[in-house]
Amino acid sequence: MREVGMPGPKAPEIVISKDERSELQGLLRAGRTEQRLVLRARIVLLAAAGLPTEAIARRLAIDADTVREWRARWRARQGSPEVETSVIERLTDAPKSGRPARITPEMICQIIALACELPAESDRPISQWSVRELAEEIMRRGIADRISPRHVGRLLKSGGPQAPPDPLLAHPSRR
Repeated sequence: MREVGMPGPKAPEIVISKDERSELQGLLRAGRTEQRLVLRARIVLLAAAGLPTEAIARRLAIDADTVREWRARWRARQGSPEVETSVIERLTDAPKSGRPARITPEMICQIIALACELPAESDRPISQWSVRELAEEIMRRGIADRISPRHVGRLLKSGGPQAPPDPLLAHPSRR
């Protein structure tokens, strides 16, 4: 275990071209760049300036492991001549492993639209949808090959996948 303040192994050197530096700085100046990309661009620029991992972590108020991770990812994705990757591609998260979602956003829209219909339009002798009836109708219409009533209920309760609410819209007093 290393004592606090003791120098550790030297971090791998990050070398960036003029074009890469310009693109990274452009991400910092752009008003609509995702904040996670801005942070990663700052990490790469500071690392390219020769700052040690701990100094970058302190300056950006983040964990040193995050700096190490993006230093390593930048180096790993720094393309060879035959494989060119853009700066944004190198700063973007790698695809997640695991099984793809069975219910797509389009399917969720169809499910919500179905829930807004009157059950009588689907020849259902009920006045209001139950999640069981909705699940049966979803499968009957071929929207999904299988779906549980519980899952239908969760989708309708959450309104499907959503972006985080805009804080200014959520609180009218903050406009």
